[in-house]
Amino acid sequence: MIITFGFVLYQENPWLSGFLVLFPLFLLTVFLIKKWLNPQKALVNHPPSPPKLPIIGNLHQIGLNPHRTLQSLAQKHGPLMLLHLGNVPLLVVSSAEAAREIMKTHDPIFSNRPKSSVASGIYECKDIAFSPYGEYWRQVKSICVYQLLSNRKVQSFKNVREEEIALMVEKIKESCLANATINLGEIFASLTNDLICRVALGRKHSDGEGGKKFKEVLETLGELLGAFDVGEFIPWLVWMKYINGMDSKVKKVAKDLDEFLQSVVQMHIDDKRREGGNDEHRQDFVDVLLEIQEKNETGFFLDGISIKALILDMFAAGTDTTFTLLEWTMSELIRHNNIMKKLKNELRNIAGCKSHITEDDVDKLQYLKAVIKETLRLHTPLPLLVPRESTQDVKLLGYDIAAGTRVIINVWAIGRDPSLWENPDKFWPERFLNSSIDFKGQHFELIPFGAGRRSCPGAAFAMGIVELALANLVLNFDFSLPGGESGEDLDMTEGGGITVHKRIPLSVFASFNSK
Repeated sequence: MIITFGFVLYQENPWLSGFLVLFPLFLLTVFLIKKWLNPQKALVNHPPSPPKLPIIGNLHQIGLNPHRTLQSLAQKHGPLMLLHLGNVPLLVVSSAEAAREIMKTHDPIFSNRPKSSVASGIYECKDIAFSPYGEYWRQVKSICVYQLLSNRKVQSFKNVREEEIALMVEKIKESCLANATINLGEIFASLTNDLICRVALGRKHSDGEGGKKFKEVLETLGELLGAFDVGEFIPWLVWMKYINGMDSKVKKVAKDLDEFLQSVVQMHIDDKRREGGNDEHRQDFVDVLLEIQEKNETGFFLDGISIKALILDMFAAGTDTTFTLLEWTMSELIRHNNIMKKLKNELRNIAGCKSHITEDDVDKLQYLKAVIKETLRLHTPLPLLVPRESTQDVKLLGYDIAAGTRVIINVWAIGRDPSLWENPDKFWPERFLNSSIDFKGQHFELIPFGAGRRSCPGAAFAMGIVELALANLVLNFDFSLPGGESGEDLDMTEGGGITVHKRIPLSVFASFNSK
């Protein structure tokens, strides 16, 4: 068609014949001059890339379970792989060595966050997880760690954890007596939600329609954060989010979240007014944030949006990942009866004649810790860590990475790397016994909470809940699947969203533990 058009054009305008001959030569000359003036660009060594399509690049290869499809692509193209999502370069990291380079060796360069349309629509990215790397992020992270997430603070919440886990055990005992099916996913979600409410907000907010609605909104937020907004990668398709309903969903979630969080903040303000500012009760996290805003002594102004964004961080990050880890761990224990028996034996030896495990007992439970590490290896709640973005050009394992490149670290793939793990697809907690490997960001073969500056600051908080809850559940109950199914038949299919839950929630029958 182009040749025909050119011939017709020539027939009508013979004078263009010279132009049609010379124009390609002109383009070639310009290209050669640019290469001569910028010889270094010819030496750029990009990481391997799979073939891409015009305009969309590799968008079509992401799939519904990106951690799995990206692992498959990395097996063909290497542990450092460059994709192109529309016009956005995306570096996919699938090895412990490459993860170490990004989160340790070059951590400052890769500590920024790319802009997210969903996160921007929810409190303008003023939370810890999605705010850009800089002074604001440093200040709000410092506040959250010091006031809620430090080891000292986590230890101070010991009584709250023990009380809420005891209530969970009693709830399951009631189901045992009624011989009723238990949705452990819902029970774990309620446990983590109630715990976070008590330590961060000073009271529970799980009861009634308001609490139920808030849980549903958080679930929708997780799904949206894991969804794909094509307009972020192909700007001229930004209108699609108005057609497919994504924009309206984000606005609705933002509105619902703000109504709940504003009511929480107002409740604290009203309480303080009623008490005349002379309250001697123990301050919760919201009280601290409001006091920082009021006094403004640090030279850092904390506005109302920031306060609500930080409260949301504690829920969205703390509740979702914690109850997901609990559900995956219990699922694996039910599937592997021999491992469940070993864990029960350890718990009985430590508990002795007691009917419960205390926080003081937890440090002695080495097999329990190994079970949790193995679950984190196989079922990382956040299989693709929150994306990073390079702030300058850098050389990475011999490859040239340009400033502005998005980076995804596939910790799910690293946890299944056969060069790091023997029988990587097997659930085998014994691999962590007598092993120094931990998940605190120093061993890059196991980084479920990330590492470096942008690692999750709530790891200690989450593990305090998970260890104590699992210990008391396994000590007190035996679990079986409805319909007489064996553990091997349990459906382990993954759901969608930024946090990967079980697609089908874990429902079980519980019976009192046979001693």
